[in-house]
Amino acid sequence: MKTKIILVLVLILGILANCQQKQSMDDPEKLKQVLFTYFDGLKNKDLKKMNEITTNDFMLYEDGKVWNNDSIMNFLNKFPKLTVEYKFDNLKINVDKTSGDITYFNHADFVLNDTNKMNLNWIESATFRKIDGTWKMNFLHSSVRK
Repeated sequence: MKTKIILVLVLILGILANCQQKQSMDDPEKLKQVLFTYFDGLKNKDLKKMNEITTNDFMLYEDGKVWNNDSIMNFLNKFPKLTVEYKFDNLKINVDKTSGDITYFNHADFVLNDTNKMNLNWIESATFRKIDGTWKMNFLHSSVRK
């Protein structure tokens, strides 16, 4: 009898733990949408959009430098006739109720002055925080993919 009670308690605790785990997750697609929106902001040189979906302390580590949205935009504005198309693959998303991260490959096709074409590939990772019920990106790390 004592064994049956212990077995029932273990099963109940297992079920409760499983239910709790499901409740503590959020939709990974929300993080993906934030990431894609950020790169749309980059593509369109839309600082307002970039700031809306990043935290106030957002940082990008790339090419041995630390960037924020303002410094990124200042750099992009040096190239008035620049267009870019980003493509993402191999996305791996982890998310809970208040934080998340994505690792992925990023491929970009650049056109400068309507004629100069360049292709770049990166291995990137981004972290996210939920602030006042809204997902925001707080960190992005980018390394050139060999």
